[in-house]
Amino acid sequence: MKPIVHSLLETDLYKFTMWQALLHRHPATQSEYVFACRNKPAYPLAELKQDVERELDHLCSLSFQPDEVAYLRRLRFIKGDFADFLTVFRFQRHFVTVDTEGDTLTIRAAGPQVHVMGFEIYVLYIVNELYFRRFDQAAALAEGRKRLAAKIDLINTLGAQDRRRHPFEFFDFGVRRRFSGAWHEEVVATLAREAPQYFKGTSNVWFAMKYQLVPIGTMAHEYLQSFQSFGVRLRDFQKAALEDWVQEYRGDLGTALTDVVGMDAFLADFDLYFAKLFDGLRHDSGDPVEWGEKALAHYAKLRLDAHTRRLVFSDGLDVPKAFALYRHFADRTQTGFGIGTNLSNDMGIEPLNIVMKLVSCNGQPVAKLSDSPGKTMCTDETFLAYLRQVFNQR
Repeated sequence: MKPIVHSLLETDLYKFTMWQALLHRHPATQSEYVFACRNKPAYPLAELKQDVERELDHLCSLSFQPDEVAYLRRLRFIKGDFADFLTVFRFQRHFVTVDTEGDTLTIRAAGPQVHVMGFEIYVLYIVNELYFRRFDQAAALAEGRKRLAAKIDLINTLGAQDRRRHPFEFFDFGVRRRFSGAWHEEVVATLAREAPQYFKGTSNVWFAMKYQLVPIGTMAHEYLQSFQSFGVRLRDFQKAALEDWVQEYRGDLGTALTDVVGMDAFLADFDLYFAKLFDGLRHDSGDPVEWGEKALAHYAKLRLDAHTRRLVFSDGLDVPKAFALYRHFADRTQTGFGIGTNLSNDMGIEPLNIVMKLVSCNGQPVAKLSDSPGKTMCTDETFLAYLRQVFNQR
């Protein structure tokens, strides 16, 4: 059977954008990433250990191909020296380990951050594809195609019926929890062909190149969390992270993630300076309507025109949820909707809720205080308690 990872370009765009920023500004950082499954799988993930090991061996044999680096160079925000770095980059197998604890699969990537941060997305879709290979493929694909067709009908119907001041636009964010690479590609190609008015891009850089779509993504939690270890006062880590981003990208990639220590704490740091420099905000936990209302109130307080800003929603969305949020906000601000698992793994089988999160940098614990309690992940309860105290969270 063919290896699961066929191109290093097949990962989320924000892996490259964070990678470039951290390579330029914090190249010596040491970090650790840990895999976790948040729900109960149909069979023990520990059974996948040997197959995961084999797939990681293959991953570490790959390099970026000339046409892939050439594509990245054409993206305005990718710097020439970073593209040069990618031409010689290879994942090092000794930085990632796979083990089992009873029925639990444990995967850990530890080493220089610029050499281990990229493992995350590949690990997640390797585990997913290996896991779902054990189910009835024909039945799953038949159900997936039926559901995809219904989604496209709904998108085209609601899009035509429910027009607001700003257009409805959605993106594919489904790389990490997909049913398989082949199915994910079928979904993206079908959406691009049958709903082009509304489908505006994908986080999957390989598909963006192949299908001439817009690659979508800016930053993830790991980027901001890393600054908890970078020598600034803990209370100021978000401002330091946003400032470094502004200096790296000079107006490009202007969507800021808000929930590393909660929306209220984020807005306390997101003053007029940052609000003018960033084009919008991304929601990834907590009540999306409450979050959006807080964002709009903050822009109003700063006397900024919300019609020039964008709210991007990306937390557990499906098409009906996306349109409900669109109806609520799109007469007051620009919106965007990143739909992940519901596009790439809606097959009638319960998806895995798997993550691979940054847990330490430079020998210090890091954490996020999500607006959804189940998303908090930290290996050091003392640090978590301290972080809560610093940001006045219970």
